[in-house]
Amino acid sequence: MRLIKDPWNTIVLVAVSMLIFMIVLTRQKIKGHKVDPPPRKIDRPVDSTFTPQKLVIYLRDVGIKHAEIVYAQAVLETGNFKSKSFRLCNNLFGMKVARSRPTTALGERYGHAYFKDWRMSVIDYAMFQSAYTRKIRTKEGYYEYLSRNYASDVEYVNKLKNIINKL
Repeated sequence: MRLIKDPWNTIVLVAVSMLIFMIVLTRQKIKGHKVDPPPRKIDRPVDSTFTPQKLVIYLRDVGIKHAEIVYAQAVLETGNFKSKSFRLCNNLFGMKVARSRPTTALGERYGHAYFKDWRMSVIDYAMFQSAYTRKIRTKEGYYEYLSRNYASDVEYVNKLKNIINKL
């Protein structure tokens, strides 16, 4: 068995595996009844209705890094939470269906991933961060990653910064 040299890879792999296991477990049926989901560590009741304020809280609760930037991405990608991709697909971040990492997406609609609810979109973004940006520590480093890898718009980062300045 080959040993993994970077312990963070092991930690990320275990965390993602546990998340996938929990998602699968909550979807399984036993004798015609859904299995109760595991108890939530977050002691807020589950409410899938969306508000920008709930998104801010959930980004923090899930542990999203650079949450202010990520919130700005949601505002930009959804046209201030009005886009078809958000309204019909619960996709806050303009994400495509992931091909090389675990995802919470249920499939593809209108060229983008679709999710059970907006919270699953946030969890998918957390999985994206875990897979691709876990070593980035600074806001500027995060902006640099986004400009090189996330969007094709050369003004993407400037647009995010403008949204943040207006908050």
